[in-house]
Amino acid sequence: MLSTRVSHQVINCASGGGGVAIDNKIEQAMDLVKSHLMYAVREEVEVLKEQIKELVERNSLLERENALLKSLSNNDQLSQLPAQQANPGSTSQQQAVIAQPPQPTQPPQQPNVSSA
Repeated sequence: MLSTRVSHQVINCASGGGGVAIDNKIEQAMDLVKSHLMYAVREEVEVLKEQIKELVERNSLLERENALLKSLSNNDQLSQLPAQQANPGSTSQQQAVIAQPPQPTQPPQQPNVSSA
């Protein structure tokens, strides 16, 4: 008799009563995932907007600096610019080498001595 009750419960769940509950739980889980994804996307959009704002400000500053430097330079200096722009890697590498501080030397390592 116990097996008959169990089989009727399984049939009732499979026939639609339990199916609706499972569908509701799946829908709730999908809504939760959707809301978490939307929250994460909104946060990322805010971070990207802030980065764009900072880059626009930096670009504006560099453009003003460039205009100032052009106004202070003479024609001979300006005529040298295309030659430097043709090979930008060499000047930026030289500036990077100059800008880097010397690397500190590491102290000699102690020998591994066991206390046997």
